[in-house]
Amino acid sequence: MRAYCPHSPMVGVGWVEGWRLTFAGEGDMGWEGAVTTIVESPGDRVFVSLYDVHPWDAAQLDEVEGVTAGAYQKLTVRVSTLEGEFSAWVYVFDGYEGGMPTAWYLSEIANAAEKAGAPDDYVAELRQRPTRTASPEL
Repeated sequence: MRAYCPHSPMVGVGWVEGWRLTFAGEGDMGWEGAVTTIVESPGDRVFVSLYDVHPWDAAQLDEVEGVTAGAYQKLTVRVSTLEGEFSAWVYVFDGYEGGMPTAWYLSEIANAAEKAGAPDDYVAELRQRPTRTASPEL
């Protein structure tokens, strides 16, 4: 998922059940590759970090992430955590699924998931996804 606000503290992690992480917008977004999104997919789940986002920051994120331009929709989903279930919003690409991310972009996503405490098998699966470019230098 896309939202991250450097001014907002991370308050937890969890899973969005019934959705899967995928990529979309290759060629539509002006990037070298596709960008992250999630799509409904029974039986799948996406690991997420939860942030306490101030309303002013949320409005800025909507602008930066393309909600106001129509590239993304802001949806409310249920997140399962060790503390219970919570409602949270996510950005979902408003277009067709498809395309591959750059190796650098995929690496950033996997590194963030690992840093947030995602299970090793989840991070490994992220790192093994196909990319549009060669792997970044380590």
